[in-house]
Amino acid sequence: SKIIVGLFAGSLAVLGDGIDSATDVIISIVMIFTARIMNRPPSKKYVFGYEKAEGIATKILSLVIFYAGMQMLLSSVANIFSDATKEVPSAIAIYVTVFSIIGKLLLALYQYKQGKRIDSSLLTANAINMRNDVIISSGVLVGLAFIFKLPILDSITGLIISLFIIKSSVSIFIDSNVELMDGVKDVNVYNKIFEAVEEVPGASNPHRVRSRMIGNLYMITLDIEVNPQITITQAHEIAESVEKSIKSSIDNVYDILVHVEPAGECQTNEKFGIDKDMVEKTINKP
Repeated sequence: SKIIVGLFAGSLAVLGDGIDSATDVIISIVMIFTARIMNRPPSKKYVFGYEKAEGIATKILSLVIFYAGMQMLLSSVANIFSDATKEVPSAIAIYVTVFSIIGKLLLALYQYKQGKRIDSSLLTANAINMRNDVIISSGVLVGLAFIFKLPILDSITGLIISLFIIKSSVSIFIDSNVELMDGVKDVNVYNKIFEAVEEVPGASNPHRVRSRMIGNLYMITLDIEVNPQITITQAHEIAESVEKSIKSSIDNVYDILVHVEPAGECQTNEKFGIDKDMVEKTINKP
């Protein structure tokens, strides 16, 4: 509605707001198809399942949103420096913007509530994105109130919105790198892992700790040291206790792999993974 009204009413600000909303529609559609892919069971080729399809889809969407923002930016700049007489947008532009603000606010609240209920980071993030859209639409509405006295404000508002759209696309692109590069968004998870290991009697020197995310689930791998004089059964029991301790400290843990080593045989200069000293030097630094 905003795109159509923006075109016929001659408002670049409303048109830009409509393009921003259209990207949300595209995101929702892609979310539906991506969810079907993510729900596929693991196969011989993809033994960890298809959860990372979300990250790939997010990358593609960020490029689509960036393209839409750039097109809007070029149109706004061209209109600002155009010698043509700036026409005052039709009053219908105000009505569709008010309708958009009410509709998106209700949808954002609903998605946020459902996202928290089913613990879906995707729904919660989309709700926050829609809340930002409400702020954009509110800005457009305020701008429309002054546009009737100064029509060029419409093009300026459209320019500001296009910059916001571009910024959002870049943020989405960068945020999707974390999962695709086997990282974690909350690096404090490593502090929790070390604290959980310290609570287990017989487990010491957690090192080569690696954590990555598949969807919103953690996959954790780590090495620990135990007394070399104990039996295999006792070492296994300690490893199981470490798993239980970590799962009780961290939410959304899918799998934990604990490798047991005899105390004093820890390898140094490991290429992958971190230890407690590295965490204190990097994550916990002021």
